Amino acid sequence: MCRAVLLALALAPLSVLRAEEPSRPALGVFDQATDVGVVELKGTSAYDATTRVYRVTGSGYNIWFDHDAFQFLSKKTAGDLVFQMDAAWVGEGKDPHRKACAMVRQSLDADSPYVDIAVHGDGLIEMQFRTQKGGTTSGARTPVKAPATVKLERDGDIFTASVSKDGGPFQPIGAWSVPMPDPVYTGIAVSAHNAKTLETALVSNLSLTERPVAQGTKRVQETTLETLTVATGERKVVYRNKSRFEAPNWSPDGRLFYINGDGRIWTLPTAGGELSALNTGVATRCNNDHGLTADGKWLAISSGGGREGSRIYVAPAAGGDARLVTPEGPSYWHGWSPDSKTLVYCAQRNGNFDIYTIPADGGDETRLTDAEGLDDGPEYTPDGGLIYFHSERTDVPKIWRMKPDGTGQEQLTFDEAYADWFPHPSPDGQWVVFLSYEKSVKGHPANQNVVLRLMPLAGGKPKVIATLFGGQGTLNVPSWSPDSKQIAFVSYRHVQAP
Repeated sequence: MCRAVLLALALAPLSVLRAEEPSRPALGVFDQATDVGVVELKGTSAYDATTRVYRVTGSGYNIWFDHDAFQFLSKKTAGDLVFQMDAAWVGEGKDPHRKACAMVRQSLDADSPYVDIAVHGDGLIEMQFRTQKGGTTSGARTPVKAPATVKLERDGDIFTASVSKDGGPFQPIGAWSVPMPDPVYTGIAVSAHNAKTLETALVSNLSLTERPVAQGTKRVQETTLETLTVATGERKVVYRNKSRFEAPNWSPDGRLFYINGDGRIWTLPTAGGELSALNTGVATRCNNDHGLTADGKWLAISSGGGREGSRIYVAPAAGGDARLVTPEGPSYWHGWSPDSKTLVYCAQRNGNFDIYTIPADGGDETRLTDAEGLDDGPEYTPDGGLIYFHSERTDVPKIWRMKPDGTGQEQLTFDEAYADWFPHPSPDGQWVVFLSYEKSVKGHPANQNVVLRLMPLAGGKPKVIATLFGGQGTLNVPSWSPDSKQIAFVSYRHVQAP
């Protein structure tokens, strides 16, 4: 018998054995499927290459609190990414809070840090995140309901969630910094929100773009100017650029935003467009404390640095020479009186930051606060009857108010979770919006996890209306639309340099 025949016979059993082995199910762009956490019913995942639809079936009590239980179709990834998908459900389901998620997760442990966008059975769409192992889960919701396309982006530690309805532009849901060293697990998570049943999600139009970060890769700050409709919570991107700009101030006629960047004041159409530099004369070292009179004719600017520090100027809103109002620095503008005759501001005198007023035409300043610690961010109510501000006199910054002569000072926020900055009363006198950091954050730095909170002007429990990555420059100045229906603010992320 020739060697060729012997070799064929020797190999035959191996060939037969291989043919009889069960084939590994196709998983599309992913490479593993597993249940995470304790599940009573085993989940399954599959991919139909013809329809390009992922079918993921999972049990599990929930993806929330300090641990999770779900079916996870995933792959290991490293670096930045953009993950986009549509999700639909099979059948009516037993729980309206069943979840199909675009998820990035540190590990397959039940209590792992993670970020996802969860599409619920009842159409609710929410960004969810756990910042540390075994920590609690937090979330940020959008008023947009499914069916919709969700998008989760990772830029370093910053995760940005957005949603698109009927093929329209993506609207922000929220952003948060969640440190997760590479590699991470990226994929589709499905939880029945009921340990005794299985639920199936069909995921289509999925795309996963990975952007590896090479050693030495540089990042640049990307700034986004957004508006938020208070009644609905809907957020809209107006302008985005790979540069640093801050503190959008809405003009009283509703046509322009006034913004600072690179020491200048810029204008931007509220409908979107391009930035245009405003002539402010000698005031060319502008910071993020500026704003317009109620009639829109004059612009107060804080400008300067060095030994003298920031000082306050007034210039025509249409541009022109700036006139110095506060000879002494540092002084930081924050509000106009409704009659445009008085400026209220924060200033450091004799080593302490307090709140002062001064005539807009110049003259002597009047000190309104004298508590130890920072008093800052003062702004008049539209009727001129009160001044809202924030104060560190209780160690953690909180929102306060007082009468225009400095009497009747009272604290308005008390919750322990937040440090509160920059209160802005709405033009209709109904609300005050302000910026809140985690209470451990000192000062008001940029590049932090922050929320915008809203409460009735008369006082009451604040509620979170936006979750974002921002801080200094996000909401420093009066940012309400003239009709009190919207708020303008900026958010940040750090993207790979072109």
